[in-house]
Amino acid sequence: MSYNKNSSDIVEYNFFATYYPLFLVISGTLFNSLTFIILCRRKFRGTSKQLTLHYMRAIAIFDILMLYGRNFDHFLYYAYGFTLQTYSISFCKLFSFLNYFTPQVSAWLRIFICFDRYLSLSRIHKTWFAQSRNVLIIIICIVTIFTLINFHFFLFACYDNDDGTVNMEARLYEIYPLWNYINLVLYNCLPFIFMIAFYGNVIYHLIRFRHTNISQNLRRQYRSMSITLIIITFLFLIMTMPATICSGFFYASTSKFIRHLFDYILYTYHILSFLIYLITFREFRKEVILSITL
Repeated sequence: MSYNKNSSDIVEYNFFATYYPLFLVISGTLFNSLTFIILCRRKFRGTSKQLTLHYMRAIAIFDILMLYGRNFDHFLYYAYGFTLQTYSISFCKLFSFLNYFTPQVSAWLRIFICFDRYLSLSRIHKTWFAQSRNVLIIIICIVTIFTLINFHFFLFACYDNDDGTVNMEARLYEIYPLWNYINLVLYNCLPFIFMIAFYGNVIYHLIRFRHTNISQNLRRQYRSMSITLIIITFLFLIMTMPATICSGFFYASTSKFIRHLFDYILYTYHILSFLIYLITFREFRKEVILSITL
C-alpha cells in the first residue's frame, strides 16, 4: 500500500513538474502580450502616466522572454529528457545568458518604475527623468548594461566534455555558483533596497495627499497607479527571492523538488502583471473591457 501511494505521488509530481512550466509559457506569453497591446492603445498615449507606461511595456516584453529560459527547460527535461541549455554549445551560451540577463533587466525596470512614481509625487517641476525621450534612453541603457555584464557567457561559457556532453562551466573560471551569488545581488538584493526606499517615499506622499488641497480626481489617479505598482513590487520580493537564495547558497543541499518549486513560484510572478493591472488599475481594466466589447 505504501508503495502504491508513493508511486501515485511521483506520478502526480511528474505531471505537475512537466506541464506547469508549459502552462506558464502559454499563459505568460498570452497575458504579457495582451498587457503590451493594451498599454499601447490610444487611451494611454500622451497621458500623465505615459512615462511609467514605457517601463511597463518593456517589462511585459522581458517577462515573456524569461519564460523561455530555465522555465521552458523544466518542461523539456520532464517531458523529453533533455534541456536546451545542454543540447548544444550554441544553445548553452544563449540560454545561460538569457537565464540571468532577462530577470536582471526586468528587476531594474521595476526599480525605475518606483523611481518614476517617487519623482512624480515628490517633485513639482519636471526633471530630466520625466521626459519620454529620456525614459527610452534609460531603458536602452539598462538593456545595454546587463547585456555587457552577462556577455561573458557568449565568450567563455560552455564547452564539450570528452564524452560529447555539454559542460555549462567555463574553462578559465568557475561560473557556478559565483554567478548565482551575483544574480542574487543584481536581481534581488539591490532591487529590494531601492524599491523599499522609493516606495517608502511613495507611501509617505500618498498619505500627505490626504491632507492637501490636491483635486480628488488627481489624487485618485495617483493612488490607483501607485497602489498597483506597490502590489507588483511586494509580490516581486516575496515570490522571486526564495529561488535566487536557494540557487546561490543551498543548491547542493536542497532537493530538486524544492528547487523547482521555488522556480515555479518565481516564474508564476512574471505572468501576473495582466491580472494585477486588471484588478487594481482602473484605466487598464476599462481598456480591456472596451477591447472585448468592440
